[in-house]
Amino acid sequence: MAGSVRRAGPSGASPDDAWLAEVARAASADAGGVPVELLGDYLRLLTDAAVTGRRPRRGELDAVGVLGRRAAEQGVSAGRAVRLYLSAARRLWQQLPHLVRSTDSERVRAAADAVLHVVDTAVATLAEGYAVARRELVRREEALRRELVDDLLRGESDLGGLVERAEPFGLDLARVHQVVLASPSRRLPDTDAAISALERVIFDRLGDRDVLVATKEGLLVVIAPADTLPERGSGEGASVGDLGRLVHAELDRLARGRPWQVAVGRSHPGLYGIARSYEEAREALTMARRLHADAAVIDAHDLLIYRVLLRDQPAMVDLVQAALIPLGRARGGAEPLLDTLDAYFACGEVATEAARRLHVSVRTVTYRLDRIRTLSGYDPADPRDRFTLHAAVLGARALDWPRQPLPGPPV
Repeated sequence: MAGSVRRAGPSGASPDDAWLAEVARAASADAGGVPVELLGDYLRLLTDAAVTGRRPRRGELDAVGVLGRRAAEQGVSAGRAVRLYLSAARRLWQQLPHLVRSTDSERVRAAADAVLHVVDTAVATLAEGYAVARRELVRREEALRRELVDDLLRGESDLGGLVERAEPFGLDLARVHQVVLASPSRRLPDTDAAISALERVIFDRLGDRDVLVATKEGLLVVIAPADTLPERGSGEGASVGDLGRLVHAELDRLARGRPWQVAVGRSHPGLYGIARSYEEAREALTMARRLHADAAVIDAHDLLIYRVLLRDQPAMVDLVQAALIPLGRARGGAEPLLDTLDAYFACGEVATEAARRLHVSVRTVTYRLDRIRTLSGYDPADPRDRFTLHAAVLGARALDWPRQPLPGPPV
């Protein structure tokens, strides 16, 4: 009976074993249209096992592993690839010519044992080859994503090339984007969990694949379309910081990296808008550290004044020296007086509210304001002097003075 089955695969089947080709086609349909070529010589291995009991050789199993890799590279899911093999085995067993008519139970049992061995080893080898290929594809995609993110954030690469490279990631460079940077409180040993969590929540919330999540210089980087969220001033109670809060809320659920600090760049159109938003977010993180701000989410929009002030740093240094350096002669130094001015201006020049924020008495606040007027010559209550003092305080915070010495003149 063994000679009644020829060694022919699903392709090129002879008239005597054309049923093998039909088995392959039916199994492909069962698996949702997976290409029959991914079966390779699998049907022949099953047939040989049923007829002669022969087990697959190492080289034949290696070929199955190659088919698993090919399935991964073609985008076939692991489940569909395994289903193709299991369905092929089931259908082939039901139609084996020498078993359909056999009444020898021992012979059928031996054939079943041999076939199940082939199914077991072949499917395991297929899955192993698939897993290896998927790991390689993930590593390759991660490397490509990192390179793409680096070039997008630099804004210096060829636009045509970037559009082509961004397409597989679903990134439409014609849209308006914004960049979010997330900084962990300590070095993150494994960013994969953070990236996976971020991708899930952002894709679920935004309903759009036009998002890139990657890492750069110890920070998590999110490039997202700005038009998926209401803009500042839209009247819908949302701002461009919503994406930042969304990112922070998800990261805050992770066991590692807390507390996170998130900075959100403003939204800008086009390729160079991504680089601009990134620079704003990066400057916002740097400025928050200088200001010792502990806010969880920092919006670059709220720090524009510091960018303006520091654009002419020598002039700002001059202003701080003229208006605030004299405060260093006070008992306890300039820091308490600077904190008082900061709180006083932040609450609209209301001494009682400033005292509450500073956790001191109103009398202490008024005393400090008087000392400021005496030492600096500028009166915080005088509208003509208030702007000068406020700008000087903002500049001092941006320069991290008095914790750090003021920059000297350029060499």
